[in-house]
Amino acid sequence: MGIFDWKHWVVILIVVVLVFGTKKLKGLGSDIGESIKGFRQAMNDEDKSIDTATPPPAAAPLNQPTTIDAQAQKVAEPARKD
Repeated sequence: MGIFDWKHWVVILIVVVLVFGTKKLKGLGSDIGESIKGFRQAMNDEDKSIDTATPPPAAAPLNQPTTIDAQAQKVAEPARKD
């Protein structure tokens, strides 16, 4: 006999039905089912769009020289007091 005994679950179920009513619980169950179905459908649509996407363009050869355009600037240092 633990906290999750079947008798406890029956009491909890009866209390939930009394508080919310069967119509509201039925509506809640169908809403949850529709949201799960929509989530699965969205995940499947996303997987299909990833599969049908165009392949990335071919990368440049690895040994090609590249140029980096940068400009160095000297930063003035604060005067030191001895």
